[in-house]
Amino acid sequence: MKKHVVIFEARGGSDKGQYGFRKDSKPIIDSLKKRGWTAEIIFYQDEDRGEIYRYTHDKADAYISRVNPGNLVSEVGYFQMLRELVANGIEGLPHPDAMLAYGAKNSIERLKGTEIVPEDVFTYYDFDSLKENFPKSLSNGVRVLKQNRGSTGEGIWRVEVIDENVGKSKIPLTAKLKLTEAKDNHTEEKTLQEFLEFCIQYLEGENGLLLDMPFLERIVEGEIRVLMLRNKVVNIVHKKPANTKDAFSATLFSGAKYRYDTPDKWPDLVQLIEKMVPKIQRKLGNYDLPLIWTADFILDTDKKTGKDIYILGEINASCVGFSTFLELSEDIADEVLALLDAESAVNNRWAAFTK
Repeated sequence: MKKHVVIFEARGGSDKGQYGFRKDSKPIIDSLKKRGWTAEIIFYQDEDRGEIYRYTHDKADAYISRVNPGNLVSEVGYFQMLRELVANGIEGLPHPDAMLAYGAKNSIERLKGTEIVPEDVFTYYDFDSLKENFPKSLSNGVRVLKQNRGSTGEGIWRVEVIDENVGKSKIPLTAKLKLTEAKDNHTEEKTLQEFLEFCIQYLEGENGLLLDMPFLERIVEGEIRVLMLRNKVVNIVHKKPANTKDAFSATLFSGAKYRYDTPDKWPDLVQLIEKMVPKIQRKLGNYDLPLIWTADFILDTDKKTGKDIYILGEINASCVGFSTFLELSEDIADEVLALLDAESAVNNRWAAFTK
């Protein structure tokens, strides 16, 4: 073993500290150093991809990806490089395809029918399917449309029909809509036709798609973000939207209030997600679990029993931050070394893995 880890970041973005790198990357380096390992931050950019690949391949046992996709013009080159590193013996934390499987908005649809995602969830990959099917789902009540890209609520819209003359069947293209964007809770009015045409931008590009799911009114009570270290719940953030008209966004930028809880404060939710992890892993491609990932839940009410249930709204695995509890770096370092030790044991045991 080389006993070295590379942490990939991208320059720029709102997630950086005064020295240009993430505030919660340096603690990982320090925690690995305590354990006799070295680590460094490398800023990825496409023009240096070959050099970065060769350096990482020669110097490191593993990489930790801490790149916010929104900080790259395109993710294609970055993920190609990560796949090559994994294919040539570098431990991927996480594997690039796991990052895509967990982080894409359509991961929610892939989990529908489970106890944490309702059946009434759809994904659109082209304008024809959006135009044909979204008016039908909108006839069932207020919806939320989420683009695959963006962050801090950009391109996440609550969609409500305000045209009193519209019936409950398929909504006509002339119907008036009230639209609220999660980025800042601002509202707009458009016809359904205008809004569908506006959404074409979210369908463009290699990873363009829109997730369509029911709006859950109990979002006003807060979104519950569960921070996972592989299969363990390590922290919970309760994010309560601003107490203003139309507010449903749980981002700090929009005025939401955050409260940081230990897992023991949410025993039912912790029990639920720990039970669901194997099913989530299987349905999202059976990759190794990401090193650090989050699952965002919203409370709903079971129509049959009247009891509280938790509905999954989103998973994040690309660039999860923990700057409010930096002590987590100690657990992360332990997990990284345990994974590498386990991989080393497998490689030494099986002849197929020896050189």
